[in-house]
Amino acid sequence: MIAAISMLLVYLTLGFIVGLLGIPWTLIRRDVTWLYNSALWVVRTGLRAGGIRVEVTGLENVPVDRCCIFMANHVSNLDPPVLLPVLPSRTSVLLKKELMSIPLLGIAMRLAQFIPVERGNQREKAMESIRAAAEVLRSGVPITIFPEGTRSRDGRLSEFKKGPFFLAMETGAPIVPIAIHGTESMMRKGSMKVFPGVAHVDFLPAIYPSAYQTREQLTQAVRESILAALPPQMRPSA
Repeated sequence: MIAAISMLLVYLTLGFIVGLLGIPWTLIRRDVTWLYNSALWVVRTGLRAGGIRVEVTGLENVPVDRCCIFMANHVSNLDPPVLLPVLPSRTSVLLKKELMSIPLLGIAMRLAQFIPVERGNQREKAMESIRAAAEVLRSGVPITIFPEGTRSRDGRLSEFKKGPFFLAMETGAPIVPIAIHGTESMMRKGSMKVFPGVAHVDFLPAIYPSAYQTREQLTQAVRESILAALPPQMRPSA
C-alpha cells in the first residue's frame, strides 16, 4: 500500500494547489494550457512517487496533420494517468459522468473540454456525448477514448462499444489504436493496492474511417490492431 499512499498524497496536495491556482487563472485568461500542463506534471509526479515507469513506443504513428481519436484498451485505474502525459498534444477525454462531480477536478476537466458519458442504455444521452465530442474534434482538440467503456475484469480485451466508432465515421478523424499493458498487474480492478512496475504504451499505425464501408468493419479493424499488440495473457480466451 506504500505506493498507493505515496501517489494519493501527491495527487491530493499538488492537485489541490494546481486546481486552486489554475482554475481561476484559466477563467481569467480563457486559456486552459497552464492548468492542463500543470495537471499532467502532477500526474507524472504521482506515478514516480508510486514507483511506476512508463515506456512508450510508436509515437511516429500519430498523424501530425490531422486531429486524431486515440483509442486504448482499459485494464486498470492507472491507464489514464499512464496514457495522458505521453500523448503528443492536449486531449479531451470521454469519461464517466460521475467523475465530473469530484471537487476541483470536475471543474478542471470541464475547462479542459472533457466529455461526460452516462452509463446505461440511454441512446439519446450517448448521442449527446458523441455530438459534443465531434464539436471538440472539429475545434482542433484530439479525443481519447477507452472503447471498452469500462475496465476489463480479467485484464483481457473486452468487446468495444458502438459510440466511439459512430464518432469516427461521422468526423472522418483517423483513429490511433493504443495497446496498454503492465498496468493490469500494478492495480487490479476492485483493488486500491498499487505495485511499482513498468507500464507499456504502444501507439499503433493510424486507421482511417474512409477506408471502411461500415462501422462494424472499422470497429473490427481497430480491435484487431490492439489485440495483436497485446501479450497473449491479455487476449480473449477462445
